[in-house]
Amino acid sequence: MNEVLNKIFESRGNPKAPFFLMAGPCVLENETMGFEIAEAISKITTRLSIPFIFKASYKKANRSRLDSFTGIGDTLALSILSDIGKQFGVPVVTDIHGHEEAFIAAQFVDVLQIPAFLCRQTDLLVAAAKTNKVVNIKKGQFLAPHAMEFAVDKVRSAGNNKIFVTERGTSFGYSDLVVDFRGVPVMQGFGVPVVLDVTHSLQQPNQASGITGGQPHLIEGLAKAGIASGIDGIFIETHPNPKTAKSDGANMLPLEQLELLLEKLMRIRNAL
Repeated sequence: MNEVLNKIFESRGNPKAPFFLMAGPCVLENETMGFEIAEAISKITTRLSIPFIFKASYKKANRSRLDSFTGIGDTLALSILSDIGKQFGVPVVTDIHGHEEAFIAAQFVDVLQIPAFLCRQTDLLVAAAKTNKVVNIKKGQFLAPHAMEFAVDKVRSAGNNKIFVTERGTSFGYSDLVVDFRGVPVMQGFGVPVVLDVTHSLQQPNQASGITGGQPHLIEGLAKAGIASGIDGIFIETHPNPKTAKSDGANMLPLEQLELLLEKLMRIRNAL
């Protein structure tokens, strides 16, 4: 397992350990953009001594509209993600959507992410577990925190104890999400690192336009609350120009704002 991932699991539950960061664009749009973002975040996290996992979806299977961008091609995107990991010496995480994708993606990345809508899909969880990669399970917007224990148990029962659980908000009406921070210690009680997905928790889904909205002006406040709650990791989607992003631009953090935000989060972590 990657050295960064080893450190994350070894420091789980240690209040003096730094939080780790999962960050990158929503979806890989092209090779140049992927390397640009990875390089920028790597420099920041190296300076701040924050363990960093680069995140980008190699394809987007869950889109509101049929004409929405889904990716640049599976094999090309996965190859680029692998190259990014090697170039910057960082682990890489990407989403998988069906059990048949698990083995394929595992040949290129270090962490397989189970989307929130799919966190109850047994075949998908077991297939991800059997790759022996780290499995990041995003909590369904429709689930209570304690219900995620069953998803964790499915991965463990398949022989894999390398698991993250990610909080990404709970449905609140038709087009809003809220984060219940009582769920952080509940899910940490499963013996796994718990991550707060700041940007997806600020989505405004199911808009009439078919394009998801967001509240990016609340990213800093929610991230601070996550660190204060004792979260193990922070998940942030970021882009050089969110207005031109091909997916989830409405709730992404501008890349130029990431460094200052992480500095503030580090101060809160150190104060705790």
